[in-house]
Amino acid sequence: MKVTVICVGKLKESYWRDAVAEYTKRLGRYHKLEIVELPDEKTPESMSPAQEEEVKRREGERILKALKEDAFAVALAVEGRPLSSEELAAFLEKKTVEGTSHIAFLIGGSLGLSPEVMRRADYALSFSRMTFPHQMMRVILLEQIYRAERIRRGEPYHK
Repeated sequence: MKVTVICVGKLKESYWRDAVAEYTKRLGRYHKLEIVELPDEKTPESMSPAQEEEVKRREGERILKALKEDAFAVALAVEGRPLSSEELAAFLEKKTVEGTSHIAFLIGGSLGLSPEVMRRADYALSFSRMTFPHQMMRVILLEQIYRAERIRRGEPYHK
């Protein structure tokens, strides 16, 4: 299965880049992985709700443009469905059995995903009701996909 991570914002700190590189290498055993980094919009401290919606709309347009038609789109959103690592493994297994050949995980910028992106998403996944920096979320997502693949194959993983 091809896995694409479409994310808003660049990884500025080397420790995030190093972690992404490590999980990209590990996931290479299981998937063809592509990470698509999109530019984020400037978000000043004090923005009106209309300005925030405009930022999400612009970032959302970039996400939708990068998202391939054939991809099963999974939006990472606080309002999504929470899954355990084992449930994520079962979800990926089910998608494979159903014949899904391309899954795309969508990570928004600091303000989240636009309503347009959420409407296009085939599934909304929540990692927590807490908010995480989008750089950290990318690492957490890759680690959990890796863990799910180890679980699916009955390989040992750290509990």
